Amino acid sequence: MEHIQYLLPWSASGTERTLSLFRFGSGPCKAYIQAALHADELPGMRVAVELKRRLLELEAQGRLTGVVELVPMANPIGIGQMFQATHQGRFEFSSGKNFNRDFPELAEAIAPLLGGRLGNDADANVALIRRAMADALADMPPPASELDGLRRVLLQHACDADVVLDLHCDFESIMLLYAMPQHWPRLQSLAARLGAGVTLLAEGAGGNAFDEACAIPWLRLTELFPEANIPLSCAATTIELRGMADTEREQCVDSAQAILGYLAEQGLISGEWPAAPPSRCEAMPFAGAQYAYAPHPGVVSFLQPLGVRVKVGDPLFEVIDPLNDHHSVVRASTDGILYARERLRFAQPGLWLAKVAGFTPIRQGRLLSD
Repeated sequence: MEHIQYLLPWSASGTERTLSLFRFGSGPCKAYIQAALHADELPGMRVAVELKRRLLELEAQGRLTGVVELVPMANPIGIGQMFQATHQGRFEFSSGKNFNRDFPELAEAIAPLLGGRLGNDADANVALIRRAMADALADMPPPASELDGLRRVLLQHACDADVVLDLHCDFESIMLLYAMPQHWPRLQSLAARLGAGVTLLAEGAGGNAFDEACAIPWLRLTELFPEANIPLSCAATTIELRGMADTEREQCVDSAQAILGYLAEQGLISGEWPAAPPSRCEAMPFAGAQYAYAPHPGVVSFLQPLGVRVKVGDPLFEVIDPLNDHHSVVRASTDGILYARERLRFAQPGLWLAKVAGFTPIRQGRLLSD
């Protein structure tokens, strides 16, 4: 194992933060896994603990046939953002920016470097594109902040990976994945191994989140250079490891084992591994997800459990204003699966309270919320 540490760019005088990355194995294939980019989403960090332990064992046994890079704590900025004993790890205090948005867009940056150099040899094209990505990131102006520096280091390590797994969670949630539709055939066994109930598919959800910053450049380059043989060489996905409170050891050990089984399937680990179980995961358009909001303030009572199938008109939650007794029931506007709920139980303006995954697109434009 190689432990690599990066000092982030300057912040306040007398302070510094370090990002730690652990590299295991060697070989032609590479997987990159990071956890807790939203620093208060801790199930991924707990899964990373198990991954690190098992990867050390597998490396000692000589069973790693590729490179696995693991960042167990991908956000040293957000990990210390505590306010009155409450962890606030989604947005940077200094700028108000979401830690998982606005990563560098690489396709447009490297396109001028590739003109006339891409041909019919897919492997040669992949190697050339990955070198161009690394060069483009290295040639950018110095980062203007800790957050800019963090984004750049993370993307530098992920941009040459064949598989990128970004470990997150929702407030209260079932196990689910976000991915590009083109990668669903390759990720279906991962969803099955994890026991995911839903995979939400989008070809650009808006905001240039980390997984899309890794995967979408390959798609854009196929559009910019249609005459060249450019495979979609980075299967990137965001894994929502259930809810924020789901850090129980047994669950996290099982999730780590599922991820390792998938890496073995992708040619990064040798030896016998259980086959992926039959998939129960349904792939649905991210544009088909209903974000349900309350019509007024009040105490929230959920009326459906997570993972339940609902139909249009089924009640999702009720809201009762304790001062004027105003009572409302918010219902499903699409047939689908209730996959996430807000952890807070008092309705506020602009705060979604439930998410339902449906098969019929009902939204347009930017799909990700902040």
